[in-house]
Amino acid sequence: MPLTPPSHASTPATSFERLLAIMNDLRANCPWDMKQTMESLRHLTIEETYELSDSILQGDLQEIKKEIGDVMLHLVFYAKIASETNAFDITDVLNGICEKLIHRHPHIYSDTVVQNEEDVKRNWEQLKLKEGNKSVLAGVPASLPALVKASRIQEKARGIGFDWEEKSQVWDKVEEEMREFRDEFNAADNKVIDQERAEGEFGDLLFSLINYARFIDINPENALEKTNRKFIKRFQYLESKAQQSGKQLRDMTLAEMDTFWEEAKKL
Repeated sequence: MPLTPPSHASTPATSFERLLAIMNDLRANCPWDMKQTMESLRHLTIEETYELSDSILQGDLQEIKKEIGDVMLHLVFYAKIASETNAFDITDVLNGICEKLIHRHPHIYSDTVVQNEEDVKRNWEQLKLKEGNKSVLAGVPASLPALVKASRIQEKARGIGFDWEEKSQVWDKVEEEMREFRDEFNAADNKVIDQERAEGEFGDLLFSLINYARFIDINPENALEKTNRKFIKRFQYLESKAQQSGKQLRDMTLAEMDTFWEEAKKL
């Protein structure tokens, strides 16, 4: 006999209770949900997080709402699985984050005085060290994509005052790294390069560019993803125009392709 689902809720608290009740039903009665473990859900959670990221970049508020729901379901799912072995439950999770936020915001819940956002970040990192973190950088996940990781490393270092003073200094560093990379991989000659050293210099150049982006309030991950999307859109226009002309891209000259490319840029 079918279960009667919890009725539609009108407040945040009752809506959350409704989700918890549905999760309990699914875990007890659905063959797929009953089978899941934290490990089996992990890759799906990563996928859902990227889908949320995509909807944010697209500025689609309805999709953002839907994807937030999907991510929230996964978080509730993990807590439900943990509760079955008495490791913790959703109440423990929520109380834990509440206590951490109160502790990490002494300028709100205590008498600490801050002047700006940088003071807040600096206090946050100092409190994390007092809580037992052995390094300011310990909170940067090892599995983060390299571009995002570089940004987080730099932000963490800035949080304790280890940073450049002026953006002009950062740009000087960018130019220095560009020169060093050019010396390792000079496009003007065809001599064999030391691949390992060139890779190292290229990494240094990227790291310095990410640093400069931070100084001018550009999120490098967002910037690169928007460029990726722009390239895809233009390239797909190129493909469609070639198809309309009865041609295959591989059979076209670079000049022919460039004509369509310039058209795509104007759209």
